Amino acid sequence: MSQNNHSNRKPKRTARERLRQEREKERAAERRKRTLKVAAAAVAVLAIAAGAGIIATGRDSDDSGNGPEARPVSVGQNDAPATLTVYEDFRCPACAAFETGFRDTIHELTGAGKLRVEYHLVTIIDGNLGGSGSRQAANAAACARDEGKFTEYHDVLFARQPAETEDAYADTSHLLELADEVSGLDSPAFRDCVTGGKHDDWVRRSNAAFLDSGYNATPTVLLNGEDVYGDSSDPLTPERLEERVNDLAS
Repeated sequence: MSQNNHSNRKPKRTARERLRQEREKERAAERRKRTLKVAAAAVAVLAIAAGAGIIATGRDSDDSGNGPEARPVSVGQNDAPATLTVYEDFRCPACAAFETGFRDTIHELTGAGKLRVEYHLVTIIDGNLGGSGSRQAANAAACARDEGKFTEYHDVLFARQPAETEDAYADTSHLLELADEVSGLDSPAFRDCVTGGKHDDWVRRSNAAFLDSGYNATPTVLLNGEDVYGDSSDPLTPERLEERVNDLAS
């Protein structure tokens, strides 16, 4: 009797073993596929890299990309005839240069109801150089959005941007100090939001969406879906941006 039970169990163990081996093969094949995809994307990024901004060379280790795509921070009227889409990183010097050059024009156009700006905050400097300042600053900016102070705090973060290798924005106490420059921002709710990383998941999803978007550098700037920034042979200026927005508004 015991021999029959033993002989009946053995094929079941063998079948389970075969199933386990097949699953392991499938997992290994999927891992190889993902590795090849990432490698191919990295080669493509390096091949088309331009000098206009910081190149995205990888994804942060905790950026899963799972879940719905993070919505951008929107500034301006929803029915504005022109939409400026901006992908930027608070540690990115080229992003600070863009903001310095275009800030006044963008504020004027959004204030006039002609332009809506959608900010996608990304963390490629954290991925390239290490650290967490891009993520911490993006989370803090989202906290400022909660308080209705995104634009003001966004501008302060770029105006006070440290050297990208210093990663000063990884220190949340520094981010809180900068909030003193925005009237009415430094509140208990804002402090809890910043120190608790309330929007960290949103930041991760925003960065993951950027890495999957086909764009490869910050800043990336689109006007009604058209890439308008970073072409050295046809550079965008604040004056040209104003002209193009006015044409769309007419």
